[in-house]
Amino acid sequence: MGHKIFISYKYGDTSVQKHAKTLWFESTKVRHYVDELQDKLDKEDHINKGELDGEDLSDFKDSTIESRLRNKIYDSSVTIVLISPNMKETNKAEGDQWIPWEISYSLRETTRNDRTSRRNGILAVVLPDVNGRYDYMLEKKICCQSGCTIWHTDKLFKILNLNMFNQHEKVRSNCSIGDNVYHGYVSYIHMIKWDNFIGNINFWINEAEKIRDNNDAYDIHINL
Repeated sequence: MGHKIFISYKYGDTSVQKHAKTLWFESTKVRHYVDELQDKLDKEDHINKGELDGEDLSDFKDSTIESRLRNKIYDSSVTIVLISPNMKETNKAEGDQWIPWEISYSLRETTRNDRTSRRNGILAVVLPDVNGRYDYMLEKKICCQSGCTIWHTDKLFKILNLNMFNQHEKVRSNCSIGDNVYHGYVSYIHMIKWDNFIGNINFWINEAEKIRDNNDAYDIHINL
């Protein structure tokens, strides 16, 4: 059965790898990755509750945009956040940017007409940078024999950062060189690479919902 999905992303960020469907003279934007994702969601009978291509919200007042976003997120069960190198506008307060608000709405339980919506499962999907690399956010490291990955959560919006590594009782192991390695889903907002996600969307959407169903195991932060 399909799920209702909300996609949160920085539309015009061009700091990502050139997409196969982008013309040679055209800059690839995060929106091009969203188009591919929406096509795949449609094929799997999932319902996209996010902004559609051509649905321009820029002419609306902030209060109108906020109301429309609240309505879409209220009626969704999973939020996919596309992580890109320049998703944060450094000259703007986080409270003045839409992605943190979309995450905050996704984490809330809202009651309307005697019906209370559950908080969404949230999955952070890291897009490749212009060089096709992910290590700006997910950096491979030699630690234990099996290796490990550093999550550069300090580069994310605060509300993303606070909802990662927030499991109350984490499973970890200590390698001989002194590194702590965590196992399982220790973050309410799990983070994966685009390449791993796009080929197995149904699996990852289901995993996000499993984490949501176990939300009492996490210290969840909903405010900016």
